[in-house]
Amino acid sequence: MNQLIKEVEKPFLKTNLPTVDVGDTVKLFVKIKEGGKERSQGYEGVVIKKRGCGISQTITVRRVFQGVGIERVFVVHSPRLEKISVQRKGHVRRAKLYYQRKRSGKATRIREIAQEKLVITGSNVAVSAPDVPTAASETA
Repeated sequence: MNQLIKEVEKPFLKTNLPTVDVGDTVKLFVKIKEGGKERSQGYEGVVIKKRGCGISQTITVRRVFQGVGIERVFVVHSPRLEKISVQRKGHVRRAKLYYQRKRSGKATRIREIAQEKLVITGSNVAVSAPDVPTAASETA
């Protein structure tokens, strides 16, 4: 991208965003205007698509509400988007999860990435390995 464009966009970029990848379950808080009042509305779902870079970066979040699949596109650096929190990190092997549209129920499950657990005891900090079964314990 052109250096001049980067310099113009820089003040509008959010800096405190978590790393969001395709397959993650996220909860977004969006500012909604109703009449003269403004409130925050939560939206939770799975990221099925990431697109763009810089100020025009977007994510598409899919959720199923009352049996109907709903997808919303969010501009990541929009002032209307208050907060993004990652609920679960998913392990997927594709960049776009469009195949999720054809699936329902248990078929839409995405395997979760086992993350390291941080154990704090007194002044010592230890990082324990994730609870992952070994090949020997699976066959037994």
